[in-house]
Amino acid sequence: MKKMTKMLVLFTIVPALLFTNCKKTADEQNEYLTLKSYMVENSIDLANILTNADGKSFVLPAKEGTELNGKYIIDIRSAADFTKAHIDGAHNVAFADILTAAEAAKVAGQVPVVVCLTGQTACYAVSLLRLAGYTDAQALKWGMSGWNSQTDSWTSNVGDLAKDHANWSYDAAPALQAYGVPLVVTGEEGGEAILQARVKAVIAEGFKAVDPATVLANPENYFINNFFPEADFTGFGHIKGANRISPLSLSGSIENLDPDAQICTYCYTGQTSAVITAYLRVLGYDAISMKFGMNALYNSNSSWTANQWGGDSKSKNFDLVQ
Repeated sequence: MKKMTKMLVLFTIVPALLFTNCKKTADEQNEYLTLKSYMVENSIDLANILTNADGKSFVLPAKEGTELNGKYIIDIRSAADFTKAHIDGAHNVAFADILTAAEAAKVAGQVPVVVCLTGQTACYAVSLLRLAGYTDAQALKWGMSGWNSQTDSWTSNVGDLAKDHANWSYDAAPALQAYGVPLVVTGEEGGEAILQARVKAVIAEGFKAVDPATVLANPENYFINNFFPEADFTGFGHIKGANRISPLSLSGSIENLDPDAQICTYCYTGQTSAVITAYLRVLGYDAISMKFGMNALYNSNSSWTANQWGGDSKSKNFDLVQ
C-alpha cells in the first residue's frame, strides 16, 4: 500500500514539475525587444512616423481648399455627421476599418487622407497606418473644423483651464529616469508579424484620449510628457510634474517613459500627441492623448507663435456636400 501511495504521488508531482519548467515567465514571453529591434532596423522610429522618408508630415494643412484633390479621403466621423456635411468624394469609413480603406487607396493609386472632427482621431489613425506600411497616409490638419465653420468642433473646446490653477507650473522639468520595458505578447514570430499584430490590436481598441481638466486636477495619476521644445516648456508653463522628453526615440529616450504608469502626452493641439500615443500603444505602453492640448489648457497664453486656434488657425469656408 505504501509503495502504491508513493507511485501516486510521483505521478502527480512529475507532470506538474514538467509543466512548470516548460511554462515561460513573463520576461521570456515578452516580445518587446524583438519588436523594438525590428523597428530600429527598418527606420520605424517616431520621427519617421511624424515625417516620412519623402519629407511629408503626418498632417496635411488645408490652405487653399484644393489640397485634397486627387486624394483618397477617409472620413471616420459618424454616419450622421457625414450625412449632414462632408468633403466631396470622401468615403465614410469606421475607424476599425482604416486598414481596408488604406488598401483601397493604394489600389486606386491615391494618397489616403484621414478626416475627423478635429484632426485628433485622424492623426491617431495615420500613426497606425504609417506603422502598418501606408507611409504616405496623412491627416487633414484641424479636421473638418478647419475645413468649414459649419463643421467646427474646435471653438467650443478651447479655453484657459490652466490659468491661475494650482497645478500649473513654471518649474524646470524633472530629471529624466531610466525605466524598464513594457510587456508585448502577441504570440507571433518575428518583428514584422509582431508589429502588424500590435497595430491591429490598437485599432481595435479605438482612440485613447483624456480630457485636459481631468489631468490638470490630478496630475499625480499620470506619467505626463509635455512634448514641447524647452523654450515653450518654460514659456507657456506646464502641468505640475510634467516631464519633457522630446525628441522621443527608440535609440534611448523611450526608456525614460515609465511602462508601469499611464502615460499622458500633450502638445499644442492634441494632434501630435495623438500620433505619439498610438505609436506608444503599439509598443505596449498604456498611453493616452490629452485632448485639444495647450489650446484647451491656456489658449490666451501670450507665448503662441503657431497652432493657436482662433489665432493663426481657424475655420475656412471650403466647399461641403451632403
